[in-house]
Amino acid sequence: MNSFLDNLTPVVKNLLAINIIMWLLTLVAPGFLMRWGIDFSIEDILGMHYWAAEKFNPAQLVTYMFMHGGFNHMFFNMFALFMFGSALESVWGPRKFLLYYLVTGVGAGIVQQLFWTIEFQPFVTAMNDAVLAHPEEAGSILLHKASQLNLPLTVGASGSVFGLLLAFGWLFPEARLMMLFIPVPIKARIFVLLYGVVELFLGVANFSGDNIAHFAHLGGMLFGAILILIWRKKRTVF
Repeated sequence: MNSFLDNLTPVVKNLLAINIIMWLLTLVAPGFLMRWGIDFSIEDILGMHYWAAEKFNPAQLVTYMFMHGGFNHMFFNMFALFMFGSALESVWGPRKFLLYYLVTGVGAGIVQQLFWTIEFQPFVTAMNDAVLAHPEEAGSILLHKASQLNLPLTVGASGSVFGLLLAFGWLFPEARLMMLFIPVPIKARIFVLLYGVVELFLGVANFSGDNIAHFAHLGGMLFGAILILIWRKKRTVF
């Protein structure tokens, strides 16, 4: 009898394992290290910070997609990876699928960085002007500026997952998918379009209390579309 794991394609299986292990590590490591007097946050190191922040490291553009903010965040991303990833890996093969997964994840991170740059520009300008206007308080102003720039943190595989969703809708447009809040099967291409419109609306609306990186999701779709168009031009989509 075949097990659940036997039915998974190799890259999807390894991505699921890595993400689950990293999530478990975020639960176990802090308590273990505190016994040794070490205050250590894996999310703070491997999650993606704003590029102008002291805590930013370029490697975070990759590592952030293997971290998650909680069980629900991790579970739904991994469920989507299982649902869409296996079909795409079966079509593309392991190497091409992994490349797509990483490119869309990094692309989502780049788009999120662009969004942060626009969002923080007024604050950065105000802090720089304050330093010029009050040089005697430059130290405290710069400390406040640094602390605020260190606050934004993005984690999760959602950018790659939205890239997978776009690819699935592109390659299997007539496949039927079910949305939780609309209990009627919808064609994959319509499903992807609806998701994209909703994410764009939520990103632009920027509702109070909404801490989801909607533009990063759209970034995953954007970079996925660019990569598929390149492959299509080279006639290597399939």
